[in-house]
Amino acid sequence: MIYTASDKRYDTMPYRRCGKSGLKLPAVSLGLWNNFGYDTPHFTKQEMCRTAFDLGITHFDLANNYGPPAGAAEEAFGDILKTDFKPYRDEMIISSKAGYDMWPGPYGEWGSRKYLIASCDQSLKRMGLDYVDIFYSHRFDPNTPLEETMGALDTLVRQGKALYVGISSYNSQRTREAVKILNELGTPCLIHQPSYNMLNRWVERDGLKDTLKELGVGSIAFTPLAQGMLSNKYLNGIPADSRAASGRFLKKEMITDRAVEHLKKLNEIAARRGQTLAQMAIAWVLRDEGITTALIGASRASQIVDCAGAVANLDFTAEELAEIDLYAQDEDINIWKKSSDL
Repeated sequence: MIYTASDKRYDTMPYRRCGKSGLKLPAVSLGLWNNFGYDTPHFTKQEMCRTAFDLGITHFDLANNYGPPAGAAEEAFGDILKTDFKPYRDEMIISSKAGYDMWPGPYGEWGSRKYLIASCDQSLKRMGLDYVDIFYSHRFDPNTPLEETMGALDTLVRQGKALYVGISSYNSQRTREAVKILNELGTPCLIHQPSYNMLNRWVERDGLKDTLKELGVGSIAFTPLAQGMLSNKYLNGIPADSRAASGRFLKKEMITDRAVEHLKKLNEIAARRGQTLAQMAIAWVLRDEGITTALIGASRASQIVDCAGAVANLDFTAEELAEIDLYAQDEDINIWKKSSDL
């Protein structure tokens, strides 16, 4: 069946200006991470993308290593662009990244000019695009001069292969250095993509959230649901088909009885707000407009519908925030403090 986008797709989704740029992003964006590979039926992937766009989610976030296997997510999205989204390309923000292991030898990962430019070229071929809207350095490379990594991003913009550039998972100090270099090159840093959720608050401890505001750089928070922990999935333990059960991105030992207790308390707060736990978790990330957009992942379309519903209530009382802190930041449970695991 030929896809036609909903004529109501812009009715409910709010859009936020990304830093000091002229670009606005939807409050909720869709990441095509590790549920978008060969192990997921193409129909499911197509249904998720259609559902997202119909809800006003115009930003689709990828990376060269997303799949599995690496590259498969971009291939699948490229097919969907051809069959479904070709008439809507100019309504969409499509991003990709490079930084992790992609091919054998010394040029297949990290942040060299060689790797980043080759990676962008490969991503464009997989998706069948002339350019991406945003291209990121996926992680800081301690062994490559930052001037080289940022210089490669600048080159991609000047070559017309990316409209904007960003960085992901850089700490506050490295972010300041990267932004300074990009400003001097004349290609401002549009956006930073850090992990952030009510359990994992490293961007607050590190000062990154304040740094981005000061520098006028936008932000897109990934794992706002803490790999599914902040959803209804683990309220009664560990389902057989969950990430924790397989040890994929979420460790089984993190879902302790005490953790489930606290998740249930957080769920009660969400219910009083008229939200699901996932909706409240996303609203919390977006609560003070310090984050431009929350980047969700999904394995089925119904999860996207649920997450998009978060925008109906983004306001919190001081009492609600204090109660959330009580359960989400319990010092006795080390899971709440293991930011590297979330």
